[in-house]
Amino acid sequence: MSASQPAWSEQFAPGAIPQIAPLEPLENITREWAWGGSTGQGVRVAVIDSGIDAAHPAIGGRIGGYVSISEGPDGLIYDTAPHADVFGHGNACAGIIRAIAPTCDLYSIRVLGPGLSGRGAIFAAGLRWAIEHDMHVCNLSLGTTRKDFFALLHDLADQAYFRNVILVTAANNMPIPSYPSMYASVISVAAHDLNDPYLFYCNPRPPVEFGATGIDVEVAWQQGGRITATGNSFAAPHITGIVARILGKHPGLNLSQIKVILRALAANRAPGLQPDGDEQR
Repeated sequence: MSASQPAWSEQFAPGAIPQIAPLEPLENITREWAWGGSTGQGVRVAVIDSGIDAAHPAIGGRIGGYVSISEGPDGLIYDTAPHADVFGHGNACAGIIRAIAPTCDLYSIRVLGPGLSGRGAIFAAGLRWAIEHDMHVCNLSLGTTRKDFFALLHDLADQAYFRNVILVTAANNMPIPSYPSMYASVISVAAHDLNDPYLFYCNPRPPVEFGATGIDVEVAWQQGGRITATGNSFAAPHITGIVARILGKHPGLNLSQIKVILRALAANRAPGLQPDGDEQR
């Protein structure tokens, strides 16, 4: 391409334009088309949280990789040895994802400590690690309300978007904006109270875009046990699992396409879509 051409236009030069696979018309998109027969095989899903216990029955001993990030005297330390969940929250999210997408490749990125607290810099480092290691989907059932991390996390969310790494984020449980759930380049999720892991709603008035089950949900916890818990944290992994199943059947879809599919399959889409049978769950 001539040097006189504007920047960023080389990908639209003759012979360089890629073919884009078509999607079904919205009215033709069904659960069967979206994820029927898929179990999330080959999809790398990062759970950025308090860790995952591979031995927990809800996880089944299958973790694709680990990194635990902490602060050392000379900067951040990245420990890729297997680790456990220091709180239970990571197990809860991972167990929900595994139940929906049973053969996806789970990766545990531990950025939270025993009190379920962590530093924004470590959270950002965990997200950056996931992007640089080519995860397909990241479950972020955590966030920060500190505005001084707004720009850093926004930049990372944009990097994820351009690298085709889909970020599924939980909205804050309190009526306070948190990041990255407020960005347009993520899938933001809050909870509804219907006990159906495949039933979700689309919100036409973002920033919170989707609602999934997250109230009085039985989830995996520590020491192989389970508890009943409530929170947007547990709604987000339901959408993460569904996204993993969609990507298992339709590899390479980008964030905008995934949002279109989720919107088409939302339970509140007029005139209303109902499950056609167990094979579509």
